[in-house]
Amino acid sequence: MSQEWDAGRLDSDLDGVAFDTLAVRAGQHRTPEGEHGDPMFFTSSYVFRTAADAAARFAGEVPGNVYSRYTNPTVRAFEERIAALEGAEQAVATATGMAAIMAVVMSLCSAGDHVLVSRSVFGSTISLFEKYFKRFGVEVDYVPLADLSGWDAAIKANTKLLFVESPSNPLAELVDIAALAEVAHAKGAMLVVDNCFCTPALQQPLKLGADVVVHSATKFIDGQGRCMGGVVAGRGEQMKEVVGFLRTAGPTLSPFNAWIFLKGLETLNLRMKAHCANAQALAEWLEQQDGIEKVHYAGLKSHPQHELAQRQQRGFGAVVSFEVKGGKDGAWRFIDATRLISITANLGDSKTTITHPSTTSHGRLAPQEREAAGIRDSLIRVAVGLEDVADLQADLARGLAAL
Repeated sequence: MSQEWDAGRLDSDLDGVAFDTLAVRAGQHRTPEGEHGDPMFFTSSYVFRTAADAAARFAGEVPGNVYSRYTNPTVRAFEERIAALEGAEQAVATATGMAAIMAVVMSLCSAGDHVLVSRSVFGSTISLFEKYFKRFGVEVDYVPLADLSGWDAAIKANTKLLFVESPSNPLAELVDIAALAEVAHAKGAMLVVDNCFCTPALQQPLKLGADVVVHSATKFIDGQGRCMGGVVAGRGEQMKEVVGFLRTAGPTLSPFNAWIFLKGLETLNLRMKAHCANAQALAEWLEQQDGIEKVHYAGLKSHPQHELAQRQQRGFGAVVSFEVKGGKDGAWRFIDATRLISITANLGDSKTTITHPSTTSHGRLAPQEREAAGIRDSLIRVAVGLEDVADLQADLARGLAAL
C-alpha cells in the first residue's frame, strides 16, 4: 500500500449523474489500495488510535466505525447507494425485509401510538403487526389500500404511521402515493411505503411525498435469490432513530450480503426492464386463455388502476397474479403441472417462480383476513423472471391443460 495515495481523489465525481450511474458507482469510497471493485470488510470490531479516539467515536462526537453491529464500510456503501437511488437523505440496512419493517415501527412508534396498515400487505407483515406490535401497546387498524377517503376517516389523534405496499402483494393493487401522503401529512402522520415490488428503478415514493421507504433487498435488489436483507430509507432525523434501534437490538445486515446487493444494484435497471417486458407479455397472454378467470397486473388496460400505474411508476413490475377455475384444487393442479417454473414463495429472482398465496405467503392468516385482502383459493402468483417468454408461456400452458 502506498501511503502517498489520496483515496479521496480516486473516487468518482457523481454530481448530477443519472440513475444508472448512481446504481453502479454511488457509495463507493476507495481505500488507499485503489481497488476498482467494491471491497468486503469482514470484521466485527475496529481499532482506535487512542483511548480518547475510542471514547469520541462511541459517544458519536466524531465519525468513524465503532462495531459492525451498526457500522461497517461495506454495509455503508450499500446504504449510500440505496439512498442515492431513492432520493433519501440516509438509508439503513437490516438483516431482512421484515427486520426493516420492525425497525421502522420500533424506532418511530411508542406504546399508545396508532398505525394504519393497508389490508393488501404481505402475510408476515400482518402477523408482525397483529401478533407482536399490538402486544406492546401499538394500536393497529386496516384500511383498503386504494380508498383515500377511508384512510382519511380512519386517522386518529394518535395516528403515527400509515403503512402501505404499492403495488401490493400479490394482487398488484395500487394507491395514489402523492395523494395519500397529503392525507397523512394533513393529520400529522407519516407515510411508509414498502417499495419492494417496484424498486427505485420503477418508483421513488419519497419523491412522491412519502416519508419512509422500506425494501426486502432479498427480492429484486439482489435479483438472483442468493441473500437475505432489508433496507429503510428516509430523512436523516428519522434514520437516526432506526440506527439507534439497530445499535441496540442488532438486526444487522452482514457485509457479505451487502456486497452481493451492491453487485445486484449495478444491473437493477436493466433487469427490471426485462422483468417488466416478460411480465407484460405473460399477463396479456394469460388474459386470453380459457381457464383463467381474472388476471391481476397493472400493465393491463383492464386493470382498474392502469392509469395510476402509468403516472407514478416507470414500469409495471414483475409479479402477475391470476385466478383459475376450480378453486384450490384447480390452482394446485395448475402449479403441479408446470415443469420449468420453480415452485417457491420467493420472488425477485432471475428464475420465474410460482406459488399459491392462500396456503403459503398468506397461509397463516385467518380465512376472513385472507378474504378481506382478496386472497382467494383460486389465486396463483407468478414472479416473472428473465427466461425466454415463449418458454414460460409453454410451461404455463401445461398448467392450463391440467385444469
